[in-house]
Amino acid sequence: MTIQPITPLRQRMIEDMTIRRLKERTQDFYLRSVTKYAQHFRTSPAKLDYEHVREYQLHLVQSGWKPGYVNHAMSALRFFYKVTMGRHDALEMIALARESKKLRQILTPEEVVRLIEAAPGRKYRCAFSIAYGAGLRSSEVVSLKVSDIDSKRMVLRIEDGKGGKDRLAKLSPQMLKELRAWWKEAKPRVFLFPSRFKVLDHISARQYHRACRDAAIRARIDRSVHPHMLRHSFATHLLDQGVDVRVIQVLFGMATYCPRTD
Repeated sequence: MTIQPITPLRQRMIEDMTIRRLKERTQDFYLRSVTKYAQHFRTSPAKLDYEHVREYQLHLVQSGWKPGYVNHAMSALRFFYKVTMGRHDALEMIALARESKKLRQILTPEEVVRLIEAAPGRKYRCAFSIAYGAGLRSSEVVSLKVSDIDSKRMVLRIEDGKGGKDRLAKLSPQMLKELRAWWKEAKPRVFLFPSRFKVLDHISARQYHRACRDAAIRARIDRSVHPHMLRHSFATHLLDQGVDVRVIQVLFGMATYCPRTD
């Protein structure tokens, strides 16, 4: 099997994304999006202009892709043209579609309890508890390190969160109890939720999502459940309890946060 060499243009884009500390998942999507764009016209993306972008965007829409996917693909092309190609008018010339606002799906407090209790083992019971109790994103949960737990200040250190920002998340006594029980059982060395396959690596987002889906089935929650629903649910439950939305924004590490809309 012959391995195709990486072109200088692709290498430059990889370096541009690395310099800007884009997440690995984002980098992978951006590269695949630019590759599909080039394959559509059967030529190097360096030879394509904004009219080709417009034509490709129309192709995606007419092919039935949802606005969210189309916008993500256009964001990849915006990055490619603006950063890698040095076209500073890219943001203006590559339009994004307006997405309809939808109600977020959340779990009731009783469903959250059932989901956590149905977790496949203490590792995921602990992970689900932290996701809900601290309002963490999936990527933040799986990448937590043992050293991120500060039991004296009762906080969790979240490193390199969304937008590359660090922040502190609240740690409740119940969450600390779950964490200590898990640590005594597994004694993780680096990552709080280590992979079964790589000693010094953490569980993957895919493993975490699969565990959440399986727990929802065992808990007899009759709808599609994903880990991010725990974050949304906690925000909504805080709002229902009368917590000021500005306090929720700080807790969740966001400039603006509205848990009821997408």
